[in-house]
Amino acid sequence: MTLFDNYPLIAALCAIFITQIIKIPVAFLLRRPTSFALATSTGGMPSSHSAGVTALITGLIIEQGYGSRLVAIAATFGVIVIFDSMGVRRQSGEHGILINELIADFENLRKTIVAISQDGTKSVKEMIDENRQSKEFLGHKPIEVFFGILSGILIAILINFLY
Repeated sequence: MTLFDNYPLIAALCAIFITQIIKIPVAFLLRRPTSFALATSTGGMPSSHSAGVTALITGLIIEQGYGSRLVAIAATFGVIVIFDSMGVRRQSGEHGILINELIADFENLRKTIVAISQDGTKSVKEMIDENRQSKEFLGHKPIEVFFGILSGILIAILINFLY
């Protein structure tokens, strides 16, 4: 058996690759900032983590059946990856947001002190609130995971027909 004969592996890798590429037009359609860098970024719609593990599980089910021990292992692994993409990674992203906000707040405070010394018409709170930035996450929202799971299943079935 060669590497290219391993249908579940090929399905999983194709799902990861395809969903990473799909992030670019999806971001454009959702009117979010787009660039080719999205294809290598974490987070976003759809979740390539969810698509990859779901394609692996689907490929194993198609090849070996529901009762296979490999399906059990992959399903357990898949649940961990999916929960991690929504949980731990999302929390890490939120911590990153707070750190960026602290940095921005320090910069705003510095600007406020300079502005107050020149013009005392605005309060510190008003000036900081004017300069808030949008938030981004490392992890996935549940809807991104759902579409990642759906993409993984569909890609695995498509790869099976082509195989």
